[in-house]
Amino acid sequence: MMTRYGQIASRLAAVVAFAGTAALAVALTHGPARPAKATLSSNLTSGPCAASGLRAWLGLAGNGASSGTIVTLEFTNVSERTCSLYGYPQVSAYAGSPAAGSQIGSAAVRDTSVRPRPVTLTPGATAHSVLRLAGTRSFQPAACGQVMAPELRVIVPEVGQGTRPAFVPIRVAACSKKGPAFLSVQAIQPRPGIPGFTMP
Repeated sequence: MMTRYGQIASRLAAVVAFAGTAALAVALTHGPARPAKATLSSNLTSGPCAASGLRAWLGLAGNGASSGTIVTLEFTNVSERTCSLYGYPQVSAYAGSPAAGSQIGSAAVRDTSVRPRPVTLTPGATAHSVLRLAGTRSFQPAACGQVMAPELRVIVPEVGQGTRPAFVPIRVAACSKKGPAFLSVQAIQPRPGIPGFTMP
């Protein structure tokens, strides 16, 4: 019998055109591309994941069954120690350089359909969060002020001191005015996201 994940994976036909940005990795900081061989001590959980030990990247995209587009934000532990994540990443549309750029419109609202839970990441393991891009068609033009955002700014929760955002390239329609919720994000969940996943 086909498993639930097998059924979901079979929906890859729903992948949208800009899914060409899939697997585009953007380092939270200049950490190693892959973890070195873990020692016994590094496998012990030692608190929240550090910004220097995480790599954020964009998974494949698919159409939601009702409206909008779904992408997965993937978070890989590239450190030599086991660490943990919990809660919702902060996500917003962004334009300009990290030093001189600015947020576009309102940040993503929390999609509470998935309950937050602690996620343990061993070295090399990946967790994910589902992000819905609602688009701008459902908002009044005057209240939205549609623009094209060139990237997303992503900040992972509970990464301790010195948190640095990741800037993930993705061309998406955004509301430049505060208020319209054109982005929504779920809590971080274990394992990589499912490519082509279709929301109900």
